[in-house]
Amino acid sequence: MIRVHHLEKSRSHRILWLLEALNVDYEIEVYQRDPKTQQAPDALKKVHPLGKSPVITDGDLTVAESGAIIDYLVNRYGEGRLQPATDAGKEWVNYRYWLHYAEGSLMPLLVMGLVFSQIPKQSPWLIKPIAKGISSTVQQRFIQPQLKQHLSLIETHLSEHGNFAGDWPSGADIQMSFPLQAVAATRSLAAYPAIAAFIERIESDPDWQRVVERAGPLTMPGE
Repeated sequence: MIRVHHLEKSRSHRILWLLEALNVDYEIEVYQRDPKTQQAPDALKKVHPLGKSPVITDGDLTVAESGAIIDYLVNRYGEGRLQPATDAGKEWVNYRYWLHYAEGSLMPLLVMGLVFSQIPKQSPWLIKPIAKGISSTVQQRFIQPQLKQHLSLIETHLSEHGNFAGDWPSGADIQMSFPLQAVAATRSLAAYPAIAAFIERIESDPDWQRVVERAGPLTMPGE
């Protein structure tokens, strides 16, 4: 039996969605963040030394990192589903690209934005104005222009293809779900209708709805 070590306000909802899409039985072990630090509990380090989520156990195997987990589950349990065949040419290349892009390019930018938004809140009152100025400068001069460029790339692809690769939902669609849901939680998507439609498609997917019923709604760090 697969066990998903599920941390609240984390990226593990998409692993649950993948398992529902694969129709694979699984169990959920839920971990709560520290209310003050928002860090994962030390109990997760008993599963994997870094103490991060998502992480799954499947028998005597432990698999961490969202992309690696998706690769493992799709290849072991997919029976050809949820990813294009290796001879599918451009579709297979798109699948591999977006599967790795989510955590390799987009999420670091979003995490950086979250960190800088928290700096003024966590700073001593005496230096709050300075911290706020630094945070605002980094956001306006680097993070937001870069994010706009990334969202334009994604919008163009989704406008042309509807999803990221292969039949809906592919492992790439599932991997891209969290960062785009995170974007939607912090800004209007009026300028990005294809991204908004993609998120709506996630939320109306019966497998995603089963995840919400079982694990609760997706919430983001800082909420």
